[in-house]
Amino acid sequence: MATDSWALAVDEQEAAAESLSNLHLKEEKIKPDANGAVVKTNANAETTDEEEKEDRAAQSLLNKLIRSNLVDNTNQVEVLQRDPNSPLYSVKSFEELRLPQNLIAQSQSGTGKTAAFVLAMLSQVEPANKYPQCLCLSPTYELALQTGKVIEQMGKFYPELKLAYAVRGNKLERGQKISEQIVIGTPGTVLDWCSKLKFIDPKKIKVFVLDEADVMIATQGHQDQSIRIQRMLPRNCQMLLFSATFEDSVWKFAQKVVPDPNVIKLKREEETLDTIKQYYVLCSSRDEKFQALCNLYGAITIAQAMIFCHTRKTASWLAAELSKEGHQVALLSGEMMVEQRAAVIERFREGKEKVLVTTNVCARGIDVEQVSVVINFDLPVDKDGNPDNETYLHRIGRTGRFGKRGLAVNMVDSKHSMNILNRIQEHFNKKIERLDTDDLDEIEKIAN
Repeated sequence: MATDSWALAVDEQEAAAESLSNLHLKEEKIKPDANGAVVKTNANAETTDEEEKEDRAAQSLLNKLIRSNLVDNTNQVEVLQRDPNSPLYSVKSFEELRLPQNLIAQSQSGTGKTAAFVLAMLSQVEPANKYPQCLCLSPTYELALQTGKVIEQMGKFYPELKLAYAVRGNKLERGQKISEQIVIGTPGTVLDWCSKLKFIDPKKIKVFVLDEADVMIATQGHQDQSIRIQRMLPRNCQMLLFSATFEDSVWKFAQKVVPDPNVIKLKREEETLDTIKQYYVLCSSRDEKFQALCNLYGAITIAQAMIFCHTRKTASWLAAELSKEGHQVALLSGEMMVEQRAAVIERFREGKEKVLVTTNVCARGIDVEQVSVVINFDLPVDKDGNPDNETYLHRIGRTGRFGKRGLAVNMVDSKHSMNILNRIQEHFNKKIERLDTDDLDEIEKIAN
C-alpha cells in the first residue's frame, strides 16, 4: 500500500466512525464534566502512554459500542444473601423470589448488567401513571445515551412508556413536572431535578439504579450527589447498584447507597500464559525493531496482529511504515474520540485491516478473537519505569484465548529493556526464548 493509500485508509476509518453513532463528532475532544456538561479540550497534544490518564468512562463507553454479543464466562457466580432465611437459598422459581429485593452486582463488561437492570425497571413501571417511577444514574452524558438506547429497545412493546434524559443541556421550564415514567441521567442534573427544580417527586420512585459505580466514584462530586439522591427516596424503593470492578472504594460506596443488599459477584475471566509461546528479539534501534517485524511477517502467516507501542508518536510512525510495506494497518490513537476508536476496532474485527497498532491505554479491554500474534514493539512499563506485569499479561493474554495457541514477540533494544524482560520472566516464572529474526528456519519453527 503506497503512502497515499495509507491516507485513504485513514479517511475510510474516519468516515466509518461518523456512521457508527449518531453522537456528533467534532474536531475537539468532547468530555463531560461531573454533571454531564460538555467541555471541549484540545485533542492535538502529544503524550506518552503513561501520561494518557486512563479514562474509565471512555473505556466503558467503548466497550458498549463494540460489544456485539455477551461474554462467555465459565467462572462461578458468588451470591451473598443478606438473610439466611432468604428464599434465594432454596428457591426453584422466579415467583418464589419475592422480588423486588435490593441488589449489588459486579461482573465484567459484556455480561449483561444493563439488560438486567432495564428488565427490573420495565417490570415495575405502570405505564398508566404519567410520572417518574424509575431513576437510573450514569456517570456521563454518553453512557446515559447508551443505556437509554437499551431501554428504548427492550421497552419497544410498551408504546405508552416514555423516557426522559436528565442531562445538562436538556432545559425544562421551572416548576414543570415531567410525565415520563423512566428518567436516566447524570448525578448532578438528577439531583437538581429532584431537589432544586422539583421536576421529579423522589417519593414516587419505585426503582433506583446506579450504573457503572466504579466509573462513578472516579468522577469528582458524583459519589456525594448519588448518596444525596438516594436519601430522598422512599424506604420501599428497590435499590440496584452495578459495577464492572469491585475495589474497596466501590464496596464502601455501594454499602452507603444500597441498604440490606443481596450481592452477586462474577469473577473476571482469568488470563493465562499457559497456551502462549513467548519470544524476544534483540535489536539495537527502532529501525532494527521494524526490520525484525518485517522479517517475521515475511516468514509466517499471521491472521491478525496487535502491535503495542509506548507513545503515540511511535505508533503513528510504525503504522505509516507498515503501510508502505503493503500491510493493511489500523491505528488506535489517544486523540481519537471514543466513536472513532470503536469504528477502527470494528473494521479490524471485520478483517478490513490485518494489523492494529496501538498504545496500551487505547486498547485496554478490547477482545478480538482472530488475533493470533501480539507484538510488544515497546515493553509495558509503569510511570516509574518498572515492568507493568498486569498489562503484559493482559496484552499477550489476548492471543491464547478460546483454547487456541498464541504467539507473543517482545522487541528488546537496550540493557534497560532486557532488564524489564528478565523481571517479567521472573514474575510469571515462564521462560521467554530468544528468537533470531534473521534466521528464516528458526522463524518457521515457531509457527508450527
